[in-house]
Amino acid sequence: MPAAPSCAIVIFGASGDLAKRKLIPALYELARENLLDKTSYVVGYSRSEMTDEQFRAEAKEAIQKFARTKPMDEALWKSLESRLFYIAADYGSDEGHAKCAAKMDQLDKQFGTQPNRLFYISTPPTAFEPIITCLGKRKRENKPAGWQRIIIEKPFGRDLASAKSLNDLLHKNFDETSVFRIDHYLGKETVQNLLVLRFANSIFEPIWNYKYIDHVQITVSETLGVEKRGGYYDKSGALRDMVQNHLFQLMALVAMEPPAALDAVSIRDEKVKVYKSIRPIDPDRVDTYTVRGQYGAGSAANTTTQGYLKEKDVPADSQTETFAALKLFVDNWRWSGTPFYLRTGKYLPEKLSEVVVRFRSPPLTLFQKQCEAPVYPNDLIIRVQPEEGISWRLNGKVPGGAMNIKPIALDMLYKTTFQKEAPEAYERLIYDATLGDQTLFIRGDEAEAAWAVIDPIEQGWAKSKTPNQEYKPGSWGPQKALDLIEHDGRRWLHSKQDIESEPIIACSL
Repeated sequence: MPAAPSCAIVIFGASGDLAKRKLIPALYELARENLLDKTSYVVGYSRSEMTDEQFRAEAKEAIQKFARTKPMDEALWKSLESRLFYIAADYGSDEGHAKCAAKMDQLDKQFGTQPNRLFYISTPPTAFEPIITCLGKRKRENKPAGWQRIIIEKPFGRDLASAKSLNDLLHKNFDETSVFRIDHYLGKETVQNLLVLRFANSIFEPIWNYKYIDHVQITVSETLGVEKRGGYYDKSGALRDMVQNHLFQLMALVAMEPPAALDAVSIRDEKVKVYKSIRPIDPDRVDTYTVRGQYGAGSAANTTTQGYLKEKDVPADSQTETFAALKLFVDNWRWSGTPFYLRTGKYLPEKLSEVVVRFRSPPLTLFQKQCEAPVYPNDLIIRVQPEEGISWRLNGKVPGGAMNIKPIALDMLYKTTFQKEAPEAYERLIYDATLGDQTLFIRGDEAEAAWAVIDPIEQGWAKSKTPNQEYKPGSWGPQKALDLIEHDGRRWLHSKQDIESEPIIACSL
């Protein structure tokens, strides 16, 4: 792999949960893989008062608890520890940014680091504007010798208008080639493997269209509720928090046309085309194509809840959805008439992220005449988490004298097939940002195109007379979400447990 260039990595929001759980451990793993230049260093920037020593102690604890490889390599930690620093200041403080810049100038000389800067904004959205404005101001005034890149966490706005406003702010201060909008799903190995699966295998490439695929299901489910994030979550909801980014990214990679090349521009061009091809949902018909729900009181995943409306910082009359299901159509030549069913929610039975591609059944005249039930269709299951892998469900004869048919699974798990643990998504994405590779990041017009699909749904829900459907924790959401697909003569696939429970189909010889 290419050597990462020497740079300073500044983490805004360094005292926050994301930095501790993901970013600091990812930098440690990059150092362990020799993918972090030995002259690179990290400056944490946050409003919390902390010394360098306290920041290093918190970083060590985070690595010990959350790093992918254990136990922690003490020699490696000593090398990394000496390159961790901290600044406490307000995000919009000119004085704080000047102090950070002076610190980096000093550290460049101390470590022999190139004057390159990677700014990672891991803060609430309210801090985006002051940070970006201050960074842009210093950039214009000082005209840095090296490159300056900015990584920004979701949400990229809360609707089309705010997404455009955020893009305008970013482009006022940085070139688009220096902006890295991060969606960690794109860093997962299975998601990246979608391109290889589709375009490097002759068994799939010719049949990846409406002629052979009946429909596509995308599920991202969580087993916990909003926990302590009620105040934040109530301002977003499942549609904005998960569908607009994570589920749409999976859908775009499944539905996109072959790119002209495996570069950032070509791949992202095709993803934008997918969003622009999605059939708009009329706000007046939103209840026909979407379902929203809130979890009620109950127990699941060894936790008990009094219901979403009783969660801390959630208004008692909140209409924010904790579950969303959609039926979308990509109106282009490849996908004409093929529905894409998307669902996500809190307090569902499994923590799961997967894509199910269900193929059309062949002309089964032979089996229709002699079998007591229809033969199962074939499914291709691309599992993003918890166990990354691919499962190909076929029909097979049960051993014995009778002609009995049952679905069987051909499974490929990354950890057993390649005898190597896949890197965490943030490892890959931070590494790519240091290289300037934007392939796995979201472009500005891509974010806007996705919001253009979401906005009419939000508008329809705002005036809809159909309230949120309450669902029991530990269930697969409201009954209407099951109806959304079952009224089309289809059903949700509930992961690998389904294949074990499918009855054997008996056929006469």
